Amino acid sequence: MRAAAIQINSGNDVERNLRVADEHVRAAAADGARLIVLPEKWTVLGTGADLRAGAQPLDGPAFEWARATARELGVDLIAGSISERVEGSEKLRNTSVHVGPDGEIQAVYRKLHLFDVEVDGTRYAESEHEDPGDEPVLTRTADGVEVGMSVCYDVRFPELYRGLALRGARILTVPAAFTLATTRDHWEVLLRARAIENQAFVIAPNQIGEHPPHNRSGGRSMIIDPWGLVLAVAPDKETHVTADLDMELLAGVREQLPALKHARPELLA
Repeated sequence: MRAAAIQINSGNDVERNLRVADEHVRAAAADGARLIVLPEKWTVLGTGADLRAGAQPLDGPAFEWARATARELGVDLIAGSISERVEGSEKLRNTSVHVGPDGEIQAVYRKLHLFDVEVDGTRYAESEHEDPGDEPVLTRTADGVEVGMSVCYDVRFPELYRGLALRGARILTVPAAFTLATTRDHWEVLLRARAIENQAFVIAPNQIGEHPPHNRSGGRSMIIDPWGLVLAVAPDKETHVTADLDMELLAGVREQLPALKHARPELLA
């Protein structure tokens, strides 16, 4: 299976973001990718007011585009995440959706861990305008490969991924808008750790560049194999990277070093 991670520089211009996403999804499909993952908040990224202004419901234009495009190209498309407007809720959700090659929604995941931190002198407070989801989500590609879904800050919580792996996940998706500082110092380490400890492929598309008001994401979108080797890494521009995911290699890693069989999930209690 060939997979792709899309790296773009989203801002508060929703039409521009959609146009760039469409361009790179099509380019990835033309390169043979059959599983394509967009980054976090690819539809709109900016201030809380920007997110509210650009928020959409699940039947809004962003996911209508995702459904139509996945159907047209015949791909599994994990539409990173968007700011989801939920009827009856004051706050938004940070929501990732898997659309199958038939254009139907296969799974909906709402980010479990909200980014309420201070990084490099900048305060981030997602909980001011978003509520967290309440459950992990495992989905499957059209070829029957199990995919564990997550978003950005989730990557710092290994118990989420171990649970997904024990439920059968062979691919882990981590669409992100990782800050420049944390991309530089933590991004690759965390992604490779999640791949190694769960013996799974990791597809991690990141945002790149500056977003309103003056925040920056660090790029370096990656695809990593179950041994922790980086198969592809994006340069510092809007682009996509692809890699072939060898499920026989994954099976061999899990057979020769059966760490998942030795796991003791009761120790997490």
